[in-house]
Amino acid sequence: MEDMEEESSGLNDDHNHNYCENSASGQVHNLRTELSNEPQTLPVFPVLGTREVATQENHANICSSSSSGSKFVDSDSSSVNSDTSETDSASPASIAGKLTLNSASKFLMNAMTEEDYRTTYWPNLEKAIDHLLIQNPMDHISISYEQIYSYVYKCVCQQHSELLYKDLMLKITTHLQQVSSDLQIVPPGNFIEYFNIALTQYTDALQCIVPVFIYMNKFYIETKLNRHLREDLMKLFTDHVAEKHVNTLIPLLLEAHSMPFQVRPSTMASVVKGLYTLRPDWAHLAPALFSGFIPQINPPTVESQLSDYAAHDQKLQMELSLNGFPRGDQSRKRASEESA
Repeated sequence: MEDMEEESSGLNDDHNHNYCENSASGQVHNLRTELSNEPQTLPVFPVLGTREVATQENHANICSSSSSGSKFVDSDSSSVNSDTSETDSASPASIAGKLTLNSASKFLMNAMTEEDYRTTYWPNLEKAIDHLLIQNPMDHISISYEQIYSYVYKCVCQQHSELLYKDLMLKITTHLQQVSSDLQIVPPGNFIEYFNIALTQYTDALQCIVPVFIYMNKFYIETKLNRHLREDLMKLFTDHVAEKHVNTLIPLLLEAHSMPFQVRPSTMASVVKGLYTLRPDWAHLAPALFSGFIPQINPPTVESQLSDYAAHDQKLQMELSLNGFPRGDQSRKRASEESA
């Protein structure tokens, strides 16, 4: 009987020893996983704007996916399952003690300091934002949206939302200030075209930036600031680019509108619609121009002004004729129309 008790005691000691060793090695593995700065192979999505970014419901799969190769792989869930299976036969008091200690240690290991954010997370996000802002549809840029999302998710979970938002806004503001400076040296003959390129490139970039920052938008911007990330970023373009050049742009647009096909119709439509989206009140600067591209921008037709509308149409037809645009074959018109 004594021999059996001693053997049982030895097994308990051996079991506890092995359990502690396994737990410690598991924590070291987690620590290395969280803090490793070694580059990892990440999935590449060469076509920008075509891959749907994961939503909040599957953010856990993104951060814990082993196939992605991301260095921010959360092993908390597996650790908790292991701890739970090993404590099934233990007393409730011992289980509570182990869960409390494990939760505290995991929180400390997963904590992200501001220094970690500055040295590891933000620099990688900044590089990705740079690529998205200056992208050319014809260029091949390798960016992992899964990795960017995991960075943002981690920063938000570690209470760095405000810092991340300020850095993002400052980064894009600096970029737009450079865009505005570049437009200042563009000759008038090319200004409409270059402004359209700047606006189109920026809106295309937002189609990628806003989705990968959706977690910050949902749990910080919408919740605490009562705004939306896309609206804030479009306002930056309005304040730092469009508003500084609108007084130059409107006269050029009016001149191009009076001389058809001086500027490509698609470019004219893109610029005018873009200005109206940024600031609808800019339509009052040139109602005739904006009404040609924005439906229902003018007040409803009044019967008393029908003669004025007819005179305006005749004037437009005369201007087109003087600029080399023939009226077409008039031989098939009815006599009543000729006399009119």
